[in-house]
Amino acid sequence: MRRILKRALPDMNIAVIDMGTNTFHLLVASIKAGYLTQLYKERIPVKIGSGGISEGYINDAAIERGLDACRLFKVKIQEIGVEHVFATATSAVRSAKNGKEFTQLVEEQTGISVRIISGDEEAESIYYGVGKALAIGEDPALIMDVGGGSIEFIIGNSNKILWKKSFEMGAQRLLDLFHQTDPMTLDDIDRLKDYTNQQLTPLYEAAKEYRPKTLIGSSGTFDTLSEIYRLSAGIEAPKRSREFPLSTAGFRQIYDQLITMNRDQRLKIPGMIEMRVDMIVVASILVKCIVEQLKIENIRVSAYALKEGILYSTIDRLEEKYLV
Repeated sequence: MRRILKRALPDMNIAVIDMGTNTFHLLVASIKAGYLTQLYKERIPVKIGSGGISEGYINDAAIERGLDACRLFKVKIQEIGVEHVFATATSAVRSAKNGKEFTQLVEEQTGISVRIISGDEEAESIYYGVGKALAIGEDPALIMDVGGGSIEFIIGNSNKILWKKSFEMGAQRLLDLFHQTDPMTLDDIDRLKDYTNQQLTPLYEAAKEYRPKTLIGSSGTFDTLSEIYRLSAGIEAPKRSREFPLSTAGFRQIYDQLITMNRDQRLKIPGMIEMRVDMIVVASILVKCIVEQLKIENIRVSAYALKEGILYSTIDRLEEKYLV
């Protein structure tokens, strides 16, 4: 990540913290001599939605994992010397009865002030991040971000968002509802597909109007699917790439593998990581529903998602301020 700024802003270090349902992310960037440069990036598999998200609360063990991650982030932020911290929390926190209590604990114990963002704001930031990673194009594309608590869909092109919606049916919620055996039974897979198609009716109606034929995936599930595909296809690892490889045919082959395997077998797939191994089956079933229902022809994977969207939108606001 290196970008020439429109205006030479004052030198400073900025940290973005994304408190997702599965993973907490830290991204630190430097503004210096007219350039924006990434200094540090870390992710911690907190799984804050595990054991409570379906009941609408964050359990004590998850709270402790979240606080531990924030303490580690605070140490790193202090080591680097960060002037501005922008921390956001998404689905698991915004839907939990004790979500605000958790963010208050974070501030009390680390000094980090956390903003709980809406699904709409999350979708807008994802679109912004994806747009900074790759050229979406003039034709409408469907951007999809599968989180643990929610899924964001955005139909848009390089110029603007045409439609967006956040659905509180992320991978952890689907795992709790449908992944009762491992591998999943065919009946449970069919139940999940039926549920998905019912819940996503607003998306399917919007797709009739805008007719996207390209699916752009962002964040964890798509990162892992891309890495599995890359290794199976013998594609060289891209260096500092902002777009990762994945084809529709490659996705279908991975899907056919995943639904027949148990957890131990999935862990042995080259490219699989432990923090994704439990949720990737239900997430892949969800992606398959989208590909089939919308007759998707191309799949692309963005290296940027929510945290990059928040970072770049913050930088752009600063630049507008200094343009005056």
